[in-house]
Amino acid sequence: MTENNLKLTNQRKERAFLVGVEIKNEPSLLSLSDSLEELALLADTAGLEIVGETSQRLEQPHSNTYIGSGKIDEVAALAEETLADVVIFDCELNPRHLRGLSLRLGKSVRVLDRTALILDIFALHANTKEGRLQVELAQHEYRLPRLSHAWGHLERQGGGASGRTGSAGGVGLRGPGETQLEVDKREIRKRITILKREIEKVSEHRKRYRVQRKRSRIPVIALVGYTNAGKSTLLNVLSNAEVYVADQLFATLDPTTRRVILPGAHLTLFTDTVGFIQKLPTQLVAAFHSTLEEINEADLLLHVIDASHYNAAAQYESVRETLAEIQADNIPVINVFNKSDLLEDAEEAARVLAESDPDAFLISARTGQGIDALKSGIMKRLFEQMVPMEVRIPYSEGSLIALYHDQGIVDFFENEQNSVVIRGTIPGRLITYFQRYQLPETVPSIAPDFD
Repeated sequence: MTENNLKLTNQRKERAFLVGVEIKNEPSLLSLSDSLEELALLADTAGLEIVGETSQRLEQPHSNTYIGSGKIDEVAALAEETLADVVIFDCELNPRHLRGLSLRLGKSVRVLDRTALILDIFALHANTKEGRLQVELAQHEYRLPRLSHAWGHLERQGGGASGRTGSAGGVGLRGPGETQLEVDKREIRKRITILKREIEKVSEHRKRYRVQRKRSRIPVIALVGYTNAGKSTLLNVLSNAEVYVADQLFATLDPTTRRVILPGAHLTLFTDTVGFIQKLPTQLVAAFHSTLEEINEADLLLHVIDASHYNAAAQYESVRETLAEIQADNIPVINVFNKSDLLEDAEEAARVLAESDPDAFLISARTGQGIDALKSGIMKRLFEQMVPMEVRIPYSEGSLIALYHDQGIVDFFENEQNSVVIRGTIPGRLITYFQRYQLPETVPSIAPDFD
């Protein structure tokens, strides 16, 4: 856990004051006010009480304190007035910013950034061994470059009459702050090494499981989407399972896989994955690499979108950007617009959706509306929809050659010196098996038009 971890007490919730900053020419899918609203939801998920907020628009961040001097004075006064315990910035602060803000705002409040807040929420919701290991790794990697500001008071005490490291005579003495800092950094690096080793062991087990799953040729569908879009509720409805569901951000963290029987008695595996969010910390993307591989290995993605959310378009784009970041944007996708029961005019919404994205589905996982049609649509995409695919497969991949013959329709076949060229059509669910051997022709993707 980071030294800034949120501490919930039995007496009262910690009080949080929020600070939003908009940087000119810095791309953002959400407006400043919308992003602050999302930060408030994150803080609520972490068990904090929001006591106020402020914002500032800047040409660029200030080098030492991110926000301007006048705004810092305003934040300090408001934090004191509202009895805030913590000030949370809706961005990721580098070590210099964190130190500068901590010095200016004083010891009465702690300073957190959006990344630290998300890491704390993940720590609260990680239930499996793998999840806990991944969160701890992300926390340590976030904490390591930020350690120095925590020992600033000791650095000022150490080393000679000047209060700096080194003596008047030029002998290189080390102050207690620097010594403790080096010890802490060494311990954290050691722990990071151990965690990576443990995660690799778990990852190898997961890989072996995926290999067995591929051999069984049972289609895998991964549910992806913005946090709180309703993925877990949908998985419960499809599989008659009891995955934990709550109306909050990141209610479920660890991936859950369930068996689902589609129309025609087709067996499939559905995997619920961690929800995405704008400004998803890079430490989490890296630490959860093995978990996110579940998405990359899927035959089909169900992109679950909260149709009732006023920022549905921005959330959709945020998920697409994250999928591209983890190189999963080439997997076939069905867009599923959830929470139709919360729409004022579901029929009109369905008509607009049918015009903009005819292959999408409008459903309510809570009431069950549209679930049967979604199941049929998934079945057709996996078992009936045929996609043109021309590939050059090496002879060493004999099982793939056999798979194309068994499951696809071969229009052209030619033996080469070290490989075969096959042209024809295959079921859409098998695209990922052949993708790396595909010749230039590409498979078109479907994306909704929110305009």
